[in-house]
Amino acid sequence: MRRSGSRLYNKKMSYSETIKNGFRIINSRWQLIAVQAVMMLLNCVGFFIIVGIPLGIAFIIFGLDLTGLAEMKDILAIIKNPAELVSKYFGLILIIIACFLFYVTLVTTVGLYVFSGSMGIIGRGIIDPASKFSSKSFFSEARRLFFPMMWYSLLVGLVFLGITFLLGLFGGGIAAIVSAARSQDSTLALFLGIFFSLILVLTGLSFILGALAVTVYGIAVLYFKGGGAAASFKEAFRFLWGRQQAFWLYVVLLASYVLLSFFIMLIVYPFNLIPIIGTIISFPFQILSYIAQSYLGLVILAIIFNYYYEAEIMPAQQPAESAAATAAPDSMNPEDTSASEIPLSAEPQPETEKTQPDEPQSGPQTQQ
Repeated sequence: MRRSGSRLYNKKMSYSETIKNGFRIINSRWQLIAVQAVMMLLNCVGFFIIVGIPLGIAFIIFGLDLTGLAEMKDILAIIKNPAELVSKYFGLILIIIACFLFYVTLVTTVGLYVFSGSMGIIGRGIIDPASKFSSKSFFSEARRLFFPMMWYSLLVGLVFLGITFLLGLFGGGIAAIVSAARSQDSTLALFLGIFFSLILVLTGLSFILGALAVTVYGIAVLYFKGGGAAASFKEAFRFLWGRQQAFWLYVVLLASYVLLSFFIMLIVYPFNLIPIIGTIISFPFQILSYIAQSYLGLVILAIIFNYYYEAEIMPAQQPAESAAATAAPDSMNPEDTSASEIPLSAEPQPETEKTQPDEPQSGPQTQQ
């Protein structure tokens, strides 16, 4: 009954229950949001130290007045002869580029490390809801999942590059068809341009949404099944192909994230229009908006993890648990053992026969 019940639940899985579980997991492990905020502050400080200081030195060497940076004539005076500028300060430009690349590499590595730890904590919270956040478990999961996530990220990057290349080819073909039709009839060219543009937009949106859904579910596969990058991506594609409601769940979550992020941006952006004071006022709001977006991102990850675990992992575990319970002998149950010892202890007592000496033994007489 447990096995059939889980199948029925998986076929009619409630989105609301899955979303509630995702919020519950993140709310009970709010330290993950604090880790995201600390990482953001370290990234800002690192940008100032690694990129800002060398860039300021470059401005001083170039003779640029930073107080008049808003004036276009200062910028035009510097880029008036770029070849001479590059040849004169080639070494310094290389240093600035190297610092920027080092900063990007450092930020990407730290972000991937923190994401791996957050993924591990969320996965543990789904498997064992009683588990809590701890720095030891966070760093342990981050070390364990860092390299698998790195290879998986490289694979996903190659997939998106392939999608971009295919869409570029498709767009080039559409442009060639429209240009050929323009030489024949301008009305036909206009119709074909609009028609093929809509097809390109829908195709590109479908490919991108599908790739994003496979990517996020592939992270869940990577954690719960522990396969390689390619195997996790293929398993996620197979899962979404056989369970399309999982894809629509991700589409709903992504659309909600985009709408909420846009709403947060509308709240923060007007402060930037106020000179000087607006920038100072908007800085705390920008930090809060980043924290809110990080919270929503972690909630989406927890919802996807919970959905995949309930739909794929639990049905695979329940038949094994049922088989183990059926294969266990009844004598291993302490209640059955105590019950079977009662008649054995009562048989050697002769008093039960002496209490009723006159009772006729009808059984043997009828047999004779």
